[in-house]
Amino acid sequence: MSEVVIFGLLCYSFVVMPITTSAKRALRISLEKKAINDRIKKGLKEGVKKTEKLVAAKNWKEAKNNLPAAYSAIDKALKKGVIKKNTAARKKARLSRMTKEK
Repeated sequence: MSEVVIFGLLCYSFVVMPITTSAKRALRISLEKKAINDRIKKGLKEGVKKTEKLVAAKNWKEAKNNLPAAYSAIDKALKKGVIKKNTAARKKARLSRMTKEK
């Protein structure tokens, strides 16, 4: 893990490496979890953005057809603990409101 220390106008960056075996294991596991969380977040963002793009193009029918896939991505992120319950509900409500034909 790297840390940045700023003294005046100079910026020094140095790497902090774990020393003990348990610290090395904890670092490895946290990096693995970060990779999994990033993958889930990417799927979430892609699902939501696809629906938003269809709404922006006023393609209501396809946006409504894509809504279950976006909901699924949101629910998976919620289940894995990447986002919180209220965040998931808010995202679903906004998508639902967006896809209503105007």
